[in-house]
Amino acid sequence: MMKLEAIIQPSRFESVKDALREAGIEGMTVTEVRGHGRQKGHTEVYRGREYTVDLLPKIKLEMVLPDKLVNLVVDTILKTAKTGKIGDGKIFLTKVDEAIRIRNEERGESAL
Repeated sequence: MMKLEAIIQPSRFESVKDALREAGIEGMTVTEVRGHGRQKGHTEVYRGREYTVDLLPKIKLEMVLPDKLVNLVVDTILKTAKTGKIGDGKIFLTKVDEAIRIRNEERGESAL
């Protein structure tokens, strides 16, 4: 099993979510986060005062997947989240040793 964490643009979230649903992926955790990479934010003017917005809004998707679905999900996110511009985001994959469903104590992939 693998844990996938994807940081994407908020504007791409609905299309990514729909594409994952079409691919048969239903379980995911979605968090609104703020951060920056190479994008480093930007300067704005509000009521005549200039200020720096250095933490930009992003969406973080988290899901634990059976190994056989990892490539499908990664490819789906890459195709739907990519704009070709700086700030498109990142995907992180981490090996998961065990998953346990609290309700009935199922373990492994059946707990997903």
